[in-house]
Amino acid sequence: MFKMNFDLPDTPVVNVKTTEHRGFTPEEVASRCAEKIISVSDTAHPGIRDQANAFKGHIERTIAFYMREAIRSDRTTIYNALADAGHPELAEAIRRL
Repeated sequence: MFKMNFDLPDTPVVNVKTTEHRGFTPEEVASRCAEKIISVSDTAHPGIRDQANAFKGHIERTIAFYMREAIRSDRTTIYNALADAGHPELAEAIRRL
């Protein structure tokens, strides 16, 4: 006979965020990412909690910066692919985004 014991976490396992008529901005995604990377208990020593929250803000800004860089790089790749495929007008529209 098997005995199964499930210990469920106190925090939600699933967190849903939505937008309306747009995608997420790099800053919004970076904030969600930083929440997954860095967490600190509300009962932690105030100095440690403040330091962790300040570091989380730094991580958010760093992630958002590199996400914007990745978006620009991907648009360059798409621009070149469209231009090489003989669609210069469409390529130019992508470049202007």
